[in-house]
Amino acid sequence: MSFELPALPYAYNALDAHIDTATMEIHHTKHHQAYVNKLNDAIKGTEAEGKSLEEIIKNISKFGAGVRNNGGGHYNHSLFWTILSPSPAKAPGGALKAAIDKKWGSLADFKTQFEQAAATRFGSGWAWLYVTADGEVAIASTPNQDNPLMDVNPENGTPILGLDVWEHAYYLKYQNKRPDYIAAFWNVLDWKAVEANYAKVVG
Repeated sequence: MSFELPALPYAYNALDAHIDTATMEIHHTKHHQAYVNKLNDAIKGTEAEGKSLEEIIKNISKFGAGVRNNGGGHYNHSLFWTILSPSPAKAPGGALKAAIDKKWGSLADFKTQFEQAAATRFGSGWAWLYVTADGEVAIASTPNQDNPLMDVNPENGTPILGLDVWEHAYYLKYQNKRPDYIAAFWNVLDWKAVEANYAKVVG
């Protein structure tokens, strides 16, 4: 079974006010596609061949760097595209809101800590909102294409929201101003999608 590039649920120009069209198209068709292609090459003839992407990521310590980097790239981006929207819900509700309020006091306080995790990630990587094994929400940042689902990550759990802070995600519009890109992210983050991800994890 070969992995395939998932289609975006919106047009490349749909987020243009905050993430420009050229970045979206290059990010999806070049960067993400490259991760898919290289992952398919990396798993050929290995134990990973035929496994689901989630199975591979959860057991990433069994596989080499090529599977880790490109499997992570495919998993992370596949999540990233689905939580963005041109007409997003601007705040969480229900159980996710309650969990965020319990952990950080308010959505504003969560955003402050999340932005710090994203802004201070040295070099390339991601910032995450994830759910731990005991059902708590937590923030993490990971290098390169790692994520909390990987068994090599000490901050382990299931990601429900991820922000790509590799330069390829923002450099055409924001140049070296990563904090401006992080601030713009909230304008296209669809909290309804994040709520759905949370519900799948906690039941």
